[in-house]
Parts: sequence; C-alpha cells; structure tokens
Amino acid sequence: MPRALWTGANGMVAQQTNVDVIANNIANVNTNGFKRQRVNFQDLFYDTPQSPGVRNGDLGLNPTGTQIGNGVRLSGTPRIFTPGNVEETGAPFDMAIDGDGFFAVTTNDGTLAYTRAGDFRPDADGRIVSPDGFYLDPNITVPQGSTQYAVSPSGEISVILPGSVDPQIIGNVTLTRFINPPGLLAIGRNLFLESAASGTPETGDPAQNGFGMIRGGSLEKANVEVVTELVNLIVAQRAYEMNSKSIKTSDEMMRTANEIIR
Repeated sequence: MPRALWTGANGMVAQQTNVDVIANNIANVNTNGFKRQRVNFQDLFYDTPQSPGVRNGDLGLNPTGTQIGNGVRLSGTPRIFTPGNVEETGAPFDMAIDGDGFFAVTTNDGTLAYTRAGDFRPDADGRIVSPDGFYLDPNITVPQGSTQYAVSPSGEISVILPGSVDPQIIGNVTLTRFINPPGLLAIGRNLFLESAASGTPETGDPAQNGFGMIRGGSLEKANVEVVTELVNLIVAQRAYEMNSKSIKTSDEMMRTANEIIR
C-alpha cells in the first residue's frame, strides 16, 4: 500500500484538529478572560533506507542519505496568555487583572481553581462569588447595608458602612501566578487547575513583586483576534484539501498500475 495514503490521512486528521481548536477560539470571542489556543505539530518517524554519511561503495560518504517521512502528529495545543482588551463595565465588583496573575476561587469540593475572568458579585450572604457561586479566595464578605463599593489597584475592597461617611476596607484581593501558565488544566467555566506541568502556585498582592494590578469596574475580554482566526481557518482548510489531493494522486497512481496490460 503506498505510503502517501497514510501520510495524507495523517495530515487530514491533523488539520481537522487544527480547525477544531480555531473554532473553539472563535466561539469564545466574547468570553471574559478567555485565552486563545494554537496547535503545534511534529513530523512523524522516518524510514531511513540509507543514513547520511554512509560510505557509498568505494566512493565517498553519502552527503544526505535517504529518509522518507510518514506524516504529521499533534504535539500540543498551548494556550496563549497574552492580555485581552479591558472593558469598563461600571459594575463595582467586576475586576480585571492588568498584568500577571489569576484570581483564585474555591469550588464546591474545596479545590482551588484559577481564572482571569473577574465577573464577581456578592451572594445573598454578602460573600463575593463567581457566576457559578464559587467563593473568591481569600473570601471577602460585603456587610449588609453598605454602599459605594470600590476596588483599588492594590486589591483593597472598600465600602461605606451604614452610619459612616468614610470608606472602610473589608478585604484584600490576592493574585496567584504560575511559572508555566500554559501547563494549567482547563476545566471550563473560565477555570484552570494546577497541574504537574504548571508548577506550584505563588500567591501575592496585586501591584507588588511583579503581580498585575487590579482595575475595578472593568473586565478583561478574550484575547481572540477574529481576523487572525479566520485567516488561520482558511490556511487549515487549504492544507486539508492539499492532503486530500495527495491521497487522490496516490489512488490514481495505483489505478494506473492496475490497468497496465501485460
């Protein structure tokens, strides 16, 4: 069976995965804090009938050898953590990170998860939670009856308590960062989990020691550039078509060989 059939098939599968990733990027163009992914490929193993540098009879060394590849494989889908545009919302508990870091939230089973989406709100008990009801970590509770909420660049949340005219600090938002953010495990809901590849979490105060600062009343949007994704989609489609052409060409060559009159 001609090698080109399987090589072309590998290429088509790889480009289908590429399209899947691009489609997910485009689908999340309006997702708060979403970070786009790209697809990395590697060439597969090679058949080497003759290695480079092998002596060719009594003559000199073969300068290149003979190596025939067997296609392509997916090597990874790294997430690109470049910043997205920051949009002012006016909602006092919306928070965007300008720089490095993640918000930490406590999930229902007590696991810490991490997010760049800062669309937080107080729940019925005043505890600041994510849209899924996960508590911001460290937990901050907004006193009943308080007004004029504000979040400073250093993460201090202040309110005016009943019977007072001066703002009072009720808590401080902290940030978490990782040595290898693309190694985080995405679980949906704009959340990531620590993994063996991400490294251990490092917690610190906003606007200090390299951590980003907090922009209150704002949200970070997805870092997806629609035009770039559409161009990538066209490139992936054309690559898919060219791989199918190699399969078709190999099939036609086999048909020609079968039709030879002996």
